Amino acid sequence: MARPTPVFDAKTSGGNAFGNLPEWDLSDLYKSQDSTELHRDMGWLETACAEFANDYEGKLDTLTAAELLAAVHRYEAIDIIAGRIMSYAGLRYYQVTTDSDRAKFMADAQDKITAYTTPLVFYGLEFNRLDDAHLAGMLAENADLARYKPVFDRMRAMKPHQLSDELEKFLHDQSTVGTTAWNRLFDETMAGLEFDVDGDTLNLEATLNLLTDQDRSKREAATHALADVFQANIKTFARVHNTLAKEKEIEDRWRKMPTPQTGRHLSNHVEPEVVEALRNAVVAAYPRLSHRYYALKAKWLGLDRMQTWDRNAPLPMEMTRTVSWDEAEKTVMDAYADFSPEMAELAKPFFTKGWIDAGVKPGKAPGAFAHPTVTTVHPYVMLNYLGKPRDVMTLAHELGHGVHQVLAAGQGELLSSTPLTLAETASVFGEMLTFQKLLEGAKTQQERKILLAGKVEDMINTVVRQIAFYDFECKLHAARAQGELTPDDINALWMSVQAESLGEVFDYTPGYATFWAYIPHFVHSPFYVYAYAFGDGLVNALYAVYAEGDPDFKEKYFDMLRAGGSKHHSELLAPFGLDASDPKFWDKGLSMIEGMIDELEAMEA
Repeated sequence: MARPTPVFDAKTSGGNAFGNLPEWDLSDLYKSQDSTELHRDMGWLETACAEFANDYEGKLDTLTAAELLAAVHRYEAIDIIAGRIMSYAGLRYYQVTTDSDRAKFMADAQDKITAYTTPLVFYGLEFNRLDDAHLAGMLAENADLARYKPVFDRMRAMKPHQLSDELEKFLHDQSTVGTTAWNRLFDETMAGLEFDVDGDTLNLEATLNLLTDQDRSKREAATHALADVFQANIKTFARVHNTLAKEKEIEDRWRKMPTPQTGRHLSNHVEPEVVEALRNAVVAAYPRLSHRYYALKAKWLGLDRMQTWDRNAPLPMEMTRTVSWDEAEKTVMDAYADFSPEMAELAKPFFTKGWIDAGVKPGKAPGAFAHPTVTTVHPYVMLNYLGKPRDVMTLAHELGHGVHQVLAAGQGELLSSTPLTLAETASVFGEMLTFQKLLEGAKTQQERKILLAGKVEDMINTVVRQIAFYDFECKLHAARAQGELTPDDINALWMSVQAESLGEVFDYTPGYATFWAYIPHFVHSPFYVYAYAFGDGLVNALYAVYAEGDPDFKEKYFDMLRAGGSKHHSELLAPFGLDASDPKFWDKGLSMIEGMIDELEAMEA
């Protein structure tokens, strides 16, 4: 998940407080945008796509098992080169999103790759028309081909929803001026926003960062600055959401998707009833989790009523301190090594080989992420490191993604990609390891209290807040299906889930109704957000198994990460005795959060 970050360049203005922050070395992808290798690969891609279509279009149903395997391998090679080019273009763009040359390079690369790969659209369509018995026979005959069955299963899950070949090619071609274009408009608008906070001009991340400041007046000023700028741009953000939701509704209708969420569930390889069980368990737990915790926090802050700018406030007894980069690295690496030396070894190259971009730079994309690039290279991690204790958790989180991606790369390009529901497993587990390491080192009850409260807040932000986001999206897409939504309509939907999830202790400043506008997941990945809650609940249940002393836990855990997208979540969880389709599974995960709140309440007695 993204964390707040400031606008200044930490290496040149204030970097001494953090130490020497690492920057990406993207040369493992390409040396430069003009490199011979990149031009060679772009030319190869154009030819390879055309030859693939020439060799296989209209003929998939005539191939032998060995010939189909050869086609899969050729498709995978194309996927790697296209992914490598776009990874380079994208990562370079995210370093400075306001650089028009980088933006143009990425857009041009996307246009070319879209044009080159249009002839490949037939592949999935024809594959899904293969007779079930014929395909099953080929899989039984050829073990190497059968290894790709999880990929085929995911492709064929879309069989009831695929359109004619001509329409599918049209959708593929026009994507660069549809969803992709609206995503860029959102990103570039957000990157260019400026917020006046007590006379200082800040970008979005610097302003969001003030919401965790010890000084309440700064938190309030930041909230009002955010609200003022969001309101000034609210028509643009409403237009982005209206257009994308309507575009999705049209495509879903043509594809005969029963709900707006169906496409996400299919891509996540998760059953709707499992997501519904998660959602219902979390909503039912609101009073036991967020309502109860925030009432407790109000007492700590000496407030009868909480304002929205108090939600992420540090505790009064919490020392404001800067964590150097070296300390952050050591904390996370020690936690990883305590769990498994292998995990620390897998994480080490991120710090030593230029796989992390940690400093804050003007125009740099907000938040944090781990990008797997392609299986023949390695992942890259982006942070906006501020030196706050929570930034250490962000490092642990994104590094967990990176380790997962390195391990899963052994599956190959088509099988390595983990569904979103499981993609958060290693990241949240990495956070949990780091948290438990810090908790073990707590020397006083007050230190323990601060750590517990911080972890509870992170879990509430990951579970409660993300399920509230999911409910907001569900309401937004349902309402948009009935007609155009005004900014006030969207504001009202946002507030309906905020009040329900946060509890009675909060008052809401009028401008807070616009805070849906800056959440990128709603724009980039509709219904993505439940994956965070899925991952957190899953890790809590997993960690409980680990804490109970399963002697084979580490071996099973690494097997799960190495599996990538080659197994269904039910297969991956079975060795741990866990079943995500059981509603009690989610209660087990939520009970860990509840237990921490119990301990915090007991400290007040």
